[in-house]
Amino acid sequence: MTSIKPAGILKGEGLPDYDKITPDEISKNIPLLIKDLKERLNQLEKKIDQKLLAKNSICWEDVMPQLYTIGERLRWSWGVVSHLNAVCNSPELREVHSNEQPKIVRFSNQLAQNETIFKALSNLKEHRNIKDETQIRIIETELITMKNKGIGLEANEKALFNSRSERLAELSTTFSNNVLDATKNWSLLIKNKSEVEGLPERALETLALAAKEAGDKSKEGNNPSASNGPWRVGLDMPSYIPFQTYAKDRSLREKVYRAFVSRASDGKISNKEIIEEILDLRNKQAKLLGYKNWCEISLATKMADNENAVEMLLEELRLAAMPHAEKELLHLRECAKRNGENEDYELSPWDVSFWAEVLRKEKYDLDQEKLRPWFPLDQVLNGLFNLCKRLFEIDIEEASNSAPLWHEDVLFFNVKNLDGQKIASFYLDPFSRPATKRGGAWMDECLCRNQKTKDDIVLPVAYLVCNQTPPLEEKPSLMSFEEVETLFHEFGHGLQHMLTTVNYPQAAGINNVEWDAVELASQFMENWCLEDQTISEIAIHWKTKEPLPKSEINKLRLSRTFNSGLATLRQIHFALTDLKLHSQWNKDLEISPDELRREIAKNTTVMDPIPEDQFLCAFSHIFAGGYAAGYYSYKWAEVLSSDAFAAFEEAGLANKDEVRKIGKKYRDSILSLGGSRSPNKVFKQFRGRLPSTEALIRHSGLN
Repeated sequence: MTSIKPAGILKGEGLPDYDKITPDEISKNIPLLIKDLKERLNQLEKKIDQKLLAKNSICWEDVMPQLYTIGERLRWSWGVVSHLNAVCNSPELREVHSNEQPKIVRFSNQLAQNETIFKALSNLKEHRNIKDETQIRIIETELITMKNKGIGLEANEKALFNSRSERLAELSTTFSNNVLDATKNWSLLIKNKSEVEGLPERALETLALAAKEAGDKSKEGNNPSASNGPWRVGLDMPSYIPFQTYAKDRSLREKVYRAFVSRASDGKISNKEIIEEILDLRNKQAKLLGYKNWCEISLATKMADNENAVEMLLEELRLAAMPHAEKELLHLRECAKRNGENEDYELSPWDVSFWAEVLRKEKYDLDQEKLRPWFPLDQVLNGLFNLCKRLFEIDIEEASNSAPLWHEDVLFFNVKNLDGQKIASFYLDPFSRPATKRGGAWMDECLCRNQKTKDDIVLPVAYLVCNQTPPLEEKPSLMSFEEVETLFHEFGHGLQHMLTTVNYPQAAGINNVEWDAVELASQFMENWCLEDQTISEIAIHWKTKEPLPKSEINKLRLSRTFNSGLATLRQIHFALTDLKLHSQWNKDLEISPDELRREIAKNTTVMDPIPEDQFLCAFSHIFAGGYAAGYYSYKWAEVLSSDAFAAFEEAGLANKDEVRKIGKKYRDSILSLGGSRSPNKVFKQFRGRLPSTEALIRHSGLN
């Protein structure tokens, strides 16, 4: 066995030393890592072959712990490289990621296409030499994964499959980089105060800071300021969303909107051809494996039985949402005319957010931007942690000084049971950094729970990444209510990762959870943001320490279903587009993916996409993430999460004893069991029955 000094990405366990994981270290050590893992794989093969030759039956311990160790070393090492590439992007890191990725894909395919391992797993399944249901689920998942990675292919087909896999990985990375670059490269400098009319102080401060960072100066040669400018609008969410929501200058909203929806669709960083190549290669891979299309591959490992089952759910929601969405659009038009627009005024996409905010203020007297001072990050975290203590009987303590961090913004926390026993930890990287950090919000695994022996256990550690409004000078990060919901959402994923009690790492946390059930735990947490005790604890003014007035809380509650028809249709449009691109589109169709999307839009939108709208070119979920033919999972899992929250509503949210009891039941089932049982079994254990759409339709105000 090659002796390797564990450092940087070769450490392979524990918390990564981020400052030691440099581009040079990565390029030097990835080949050494793969060499070492190949030797370990060869040794495992020899042991299995000896057993099979001796006609001895294979048991779990003969193969699974060693196989996991090899896979985990690969996941840990490449995982931290990919993580840093997402949160600390640089030209050097990007280049080394691109150079080393084919080697990682190649070894992953070799592992998945290993005949000896496949025989051992098949032997395990066939002879039922398995202890429990969890082991059966893990083995079945491993076998179907190996099938979908080409284990059954002939040598020449395998070579073709593998070269395409490498190309697909490369294309996904390029897609993601193009979106990051397109977002980073476009900005608009505004010098006239009249052009930022309507924008709240907080937004003006953000745009002035962006101008300052770009080296812009005022007419007098001073640094930019919120009151005098200049201001620089970008396409990152903390800049883009307030501008579209509040800027009165319609022509500038249009300009910014057109730039946003056409990201990564032109020039050297265009994703148009990349999309076609990704879809074409996925289609070819699926057919090589004996499936009709990529959609079939995707659904082979999900809760939904088939494409028809997904379409039925989406259609049920579409029929409920469409009449509401049409009325909502009409109300926006009426609102615009009430507020000075002429009779023949036509609403355009860049008007929707603006007039929605005006109407929200009219209807509920609610100005969400003015509520930011009541949601400082520290206070929101405090309320979130108190909620987790009430529901799940855990304490969360900051321990940022005890862990290596990759950026000064990053925080680190330990999670403990109420008896003081540490059970998990997590990183939180909350703020937007448009130049080096990809957009969106996500949870990822740093370490997975793994009970090696009675006394040797790896505790789970999660990465929680958001892109919320950063602090400004003396002000802390003051969050919009949407940013609060996003934090709760990602924390829900983190809870499922951290509160698992499954002792097999292959099914602990979110591992082995069907993808269309994995959003249950995250969407469930969003429901608590406006629960009485939680909102009273998260919404306290950062300066005056005054609680958010009850009247404002009621407005937030009433506005929860505001424009929910439009919001539901938007998700259905994305989900159906994703599904059809992966089941119907191919190069022989003689229409582009964008044209197929526009065809779908006829029944799933109430406003046609403008010609420049190239949304697909920035649809990272399906072209650079894990949601290909699975974006519907958000709606599928929302059925589960709404129904789960309804259990607390039925008991009475003010009934502390009952809430605590149901919270324990939820922790002991959905958060604890992870991928050790089928989602239907886990849900039934919690709810006593299978899920129903009734609660989701009610919560969305579509009944």
